[in-house]
Formats: sequence, structure tokens, C-alpha cells
Amino acid sequence: MNQTLDLSNGNIRYVMDLSRGAALRSFGLPGGPEWVAADRSGLDFAVYAEGSRIDGQSEGLSLLGAERHIDGSGAEEATLRFLHLPTGLEIESHIVLYEEGAVAKKWIAIRNVGSQPIKIDRVDSFHLVLPHEEWTVHSFESDWGAEFSPVAEPLTDSIVLETKQGRSSKHRHPWMTLKRGEGEGLLTVCPMWSGNWILRCEREEDFYALSGGLHDWMFFKTLAPGESMESVHVALALGSGNDLNSVSVSLARVGKNYWYPRNELSRSLPVEWNHWWSYEDKTIDEQSFLANVEAAASAGIEVCTLDAGWFGPSDGTTEWYDYRGDWDRVNDSRFPGGIRKLSDVVRGKGMKFGLWCEIEAVGKLAALANDHPDYIAKRDGESLGYLCFGNPEVQEWAFQTLDKLIADYHCDWVKLDFNLDPGAGCNCEHHGHGAGDGLYEHYIGYYAVLDRIRGKHPHVLLENCASGGLRIDLGILQHTHTTFLSDPDWPEHSLQVFWGATTFLAPENSLHWSYSDWLGNHPHQKFNPGDPALSLRQFDYYTRIAMLHGFGLSQKLPDLPGHIRERLVLHIDLYRSVVRRFVREGDMYRLTGQPQREGKGERWAAFQYAMPEGDEHLLFVFRLDRSEASRTILLQGLNPGDRYELQWLSEDRHWTGQGAYLAKKGLLIGNLLEEDSALIFIRKIV
Repeated sequence: MNQTLDLSNGNIRYVMDLSRGAALRSFGLPGGPEWVAADRSGLDFAVYAEGSRIDGQSEGLSLLGAERHIDGSGAEEATLRFLHLPTGLEIESHIVLYEEGAVAKKWIAIRNVGSQPIKIDRVDSFHLVLPHEEWTVHSFESDWGAEFSPVAEPLTDSIVLETKQGRSSKHRHPWMTLKRGEGEGLLTVCPMWSGNWILRCEREEDFYALSGGLHDWMFFKTLAPGESMESVHVALALGSGNDLNSVSVSLARVGKNYWYPRNELSRSLPVEWNHWWSYEDKTIDEQSFLANVEAAASAGIEVCTLDAGWFGPSDGTTEWYDYRGDWDRVNDSRFPGGIRKLSDVVRGKGMKFGLWCEIEAVGKLAALANDHPDYIAKRDGESLGYLCFGNPEVQEWAFQTLDKLIADYHCDWVKLDFNLDPGAGCNCEHHGHGAGDGLYEHYIGYYAVLDRIRGKHPHVLLENCASGGLRIDLGILQHTHTTFLSDPDWPEHSLQVFWGATTFLAPENSLHWSYSDWLGNHPHQKFNPGDPALSLRQFDYYTRIAMLHGFGLSQKLPDLPGHIRERLVLHIDLYRSVVRRFVREGDMYRLTGQPQREGKGERWAAFQYAMPEGDEHLLFVFRLDRSEASRTILLQGLNPGDRYELQWLSEDRHWTGQGAYLAKKGLLIGNLLEEDSALIFIRKIV
């Protein structure tokens, strides 16, 4: 057997040494610096079992075979199969590389081929050794309404990034980027998992060891003879210089071509209205919903979604949170004609009908908790407030429930929320999982239900949501079509979360609403469409932010003043006719730094969509409050020798410039007020 496995392609250098197990010998961009420490090799993976550590260089590990497979779509997968004789574990190491960029996906599968049960305590999907140089670790902290808060730390000792909340984006987003020196390259690492994860940057004698995947906190799994498990998948992406776009563009391309499920509705990027922030479950009822449906149809909106408040007892004062799980009950006091009536009206007007459901959760007053107490996830006997999808009976109940909701109500869109923290998860061994792998099996089960629903109802769009943006990851986005970025949507917050989310997500697969008219109280959610001081330029600014990705809104549509309604119709038409083609097909570049809440961070924001052939571009520019009067924007993806025409959309303004000038000297934007914006169509002059 060849002792070197060279998986390198035109985008990435990836060379394995198989002379003694498995070790990553060379890793980097073609012609670029080496990312593997000198005289060291990455150990590929690590498994902790029965008190022993097993990695790619462990004694007793023998290579059984190496296979390579190209699937015809441009992805190449290598599988290395090992046997660890002392434990009787068979370990498969999987590496996938892609044509679209310097991206690798790494995971392992473990099987007990021995005769005795084996306890697994930790599973690291990957292991790299980095040179002892100057590194900066970038990450995003996260909480409700505070997603994608940037953190930058010099790597001097050891740094551990993690979440223990049971939701992938609670506390910290599953994303890390290492910046090397002064512009010498980038490495982005993303655990593709919706539960607890960990990334370790550990200082050793003369190098840094980088590892992670599934969090080992409170985790263990006992494999019976013949039983197997798969680790968390982890995405690794390399970039050049200090430009995060060199990584994020590749991740978006790979995601769209290989990871994200799609259907006709998701590909169309429909404009969606959702009732929630303007009505919540306090004032929504059949009359209000149908009045909005009428207004939505005439405005060009394409999906109308009924959020929480539709289910439970027939009592207008009930709280939606208390009755989650009772999806077979309709609140007849609010919706006397039933939910199917709403759906029929929506679909009769040529739109799609969406419905909210928190299928994983169970409210304290829900009949489901009494009818099926064994469905409840518990830790040490105490309810965790959700259903354990590690229990096959729960998976079947959830599938049947969602299947019935979709069929009975003719749903085209299902918003799947999750508003609690599972922590370490369930340890009820009678559910079909062990005492230490309840959360792991919950997410495996939840993913399986989502896949079954997509298989049974391939036309239905599944939206991921978790208290807004607290479960955003590249794992769940392999099972749903889009993800909601955050509950609040005031302008600088929306720009902050979009900037952060697109470091690893394709904009096409994210959804956020324009500045909403909130029923409740929030210090920053002060939008009032009836405010006489509201100017059209401000409204344009608020609305265009939501057009950067999947376009949604939560407003009292029938109550909008006439001039605001007319302006909204123009934006919807522009999104449908021009913008969404770029969001769906283009590469997105962040041209400025990240805006931040409370007047911090960058106070100008510019984003450019570049079509793959390079002939067309779309530029969004936003001037926030507390900003300087002008900004020069350097464009990307232009051919230096070509001339381009710039057309300001919704304005009678044109400009012509050379590609080299726009890339090096830039475009000066000096005519915007605070809370103002520009949307500019750029095309090559033939």
C-alpha cells in the first residue's frame, strides 16, 4: 500500500502520511505557507475509550485500507479504515475535499468489532498541529438578541471555545477563525452540529494542537459489540491574507452545491410575512390574520406565516409557551374557522401558507406531558422541558404530527422553533439511549425526522429557528432549507448578525425581517410606520437591510400609511425582479468591517454580490448613525481591464468606471445621510 495519500487539488494541499497509522503531513493553499508544524504531523483524530487515547499514531493501530471516491459533482472523499487491536475498535477516518474552494470536511466513524462493550468518553473529529507562531483566534459570542458578538484573542497559551447549553449558538457560535501573523493566511473551523461542541487550541512545547468536534462534557457512549457511532462533522476552510471573504465565499459555494437541501420554494427566495412581532399571541386572531393576507397579496408578498398562538385551549388569554406539544388542538376563540380556512384563503390568493411549530418542546400545561410521560427528556428525574428524540417513539410521534399538520393545513412552509436550553441533555436510559449520550442521540433523531419530512413533503420549506439565532450551524442546515438569524431586527443589530452569519453561511440560506413594529417592549425596537418624522430614505434603509438575504417582514400590513405601503411595494417588486437573483446565484463579499450594537464597530456597511461570470454585480451600501460623512468602498471581483456602468436603483443616477479603478481607488459614497442607503446595479460594458 502506498504510504502517502495526496488528496491535493487546485484549491488545497492535503497530504497524509500512512507509514504508521495516519498523520497529516502537509496542509495549506497551493504554493502557500505550510500549516503543519515543522517536524510534526497532525494526528488526524482522537478517540478516548476505556481510559485510553487512540489517535492516528497510537500503538496497536493498523491501517486496513484506504479508498478514494469522486462522486461526479466535484467532491472527492477519502476513507481510511483502521483497527485498534487493544480495544477492538474499528475507526474510519473520512475526509472530503471540494472543487469550489479550499474546504475540507472531516469526521470519523467508530465501530466495536470486539466481544465486549466499550465506553467512549471523547471523540475528536480532527487533529491539527500548527507552528508556534503569532496567531489570533476570532470567534463570536452569542445570546438572545446578541448574536454574533465578535471576540479576538491572541493565542499565547491555550484557548477553548465551546457551548454547554445544548444549542449550538447559545453562548458561542460554532465558528472559529485563526489569523496567522500579519496577513499570512486564515483557517476557519466550523463544527457542523446543533448540540454541544468544542474547539481546543492547546499550547504544546513548540506547537499548538488544534482539535475538537463533539463536546466531551458530560458525554459518554457505550458501544455494544457490533454497535457504531459517527462523530460530529467539522468543516475546515483556508483563506489568504486577512480577508475573511477568501474563506466565506468558498464555504457558501460548497454549502450551496453539496450541503444545503433545496426545493422549488426555497430556491425562489419568496418574500415572507409573519404575524409575530406586531401581534404575538396577544392580538392575533382570524380577522387580523386574514386582513393581513389581503394586504400581503396586493403588495406582492409570496408567503404568509402564522406564528405561535394558533394552538391550545379555546381561550384567548392562554400563553403559547404553556401548551407546546398540543398541536392537535386549535384555539377556536382566536381562529373559529380553523387553520385550514386560513391556509385556503392564503393559497387561494396565489401565495404559500406557513405555520410555526416547536415540535421538540413540551409546555408545562400540555396534555402531551400527561399522555406520554415517557416522551419527556429528563435529567436525574427532572423534566428538561423538551421531548427526547433519542427515543424512537418520540421520533415517530413527531413525524406523524408534522406530517398531519402539513397535510391537514396544506402547509408550504413550516417554521421549526426551539426556545430552551437542553444543557447536557437527557439521561433516561429507558428511552433507547445511554445515560451519557442523550443529547447526542436527540440531535441524531431530530435530524432523521427532518429528513423524513423532507422526503414525504419535498415541496415544503423547513425554516430553522431557536429563540431567534441560538441554533445556527452547518449541521442543521443540512436538514432544513433556511435559518432565522435573530429575533430582534433593529438596523445595526441586523447588519451585525448578517455580517457575522455570512462568515460561514450562504446568504441564500438565511432569513431575517425588516425593522419590525413590535407589540412588546424592547429598548431598540422603536419602529413606528405611522411616525410623521419617518422619512422614505429611512424606510428604504430599514427595508433594504432585510433584502440582503431571504426577505421577511413582520408588520401590521393593513395599518401601514399609504406612502409607506407604496414604498414597501416598490421594494418587494425590486427584490423579486432584481435582488434575489443575486442573493441566490452570486458570491457575497463584505466590503467593510462588522457593525456592532450600541453604536460600536464599523458605522458604514457595504456588501457586494458578484455573479459567477463576473459581468454583473449588486452593491448595498448603508450609512449608520455616528458615522463619518463619506466612505470610499473598494469593490471586488471586477476585471481590471473592463469598464463598468453603475446604476443607482430607485434613483436617476449613473456612473461609469474602470474595473481597476473601482478595485484600487474605490467608489466614493458621500451623498448619504445617517440611516440612509444606496442600492447600485453594476454591469460590464460590452
